[in-house]
Amino acid sequence: MGNAPLTLTQYDIEEVQEHCNKLFNQQEIVSLYQRFCQLDRTAKGFISSDEFISVPEFAMNPLAQRLLKMVDGLNFKDFAAFLSAFSAKASIE
Repeated sequence: MGNAPLTLTQYDIEEVQEHCNKLFNQQEIVSLYQRFCQLDRTAKGFISSDEFISVPEFAMNPLAQRLLKMVDGLNFKDFAAFLSAFSAKASIE
């Protein structure tokens, strides 16, 4: 999953589910992938900090500059893992 493929295979979905401790179901992963592809405007397989900051809600966050250091260069699997921390199903830890 280095470069973003056009579609996710069942194997890709299961791999991401495992990487995210099964916090996302298959449909959620497909939705996250669609959003990832929208953000990855140049289809290079990762999202740059410039692409992240283009999201208005992210740009308005008072912690945006700190978060940018964490998210710059995330591939899809790591993008999903990063967002899993914000899931209602995630543990407090």
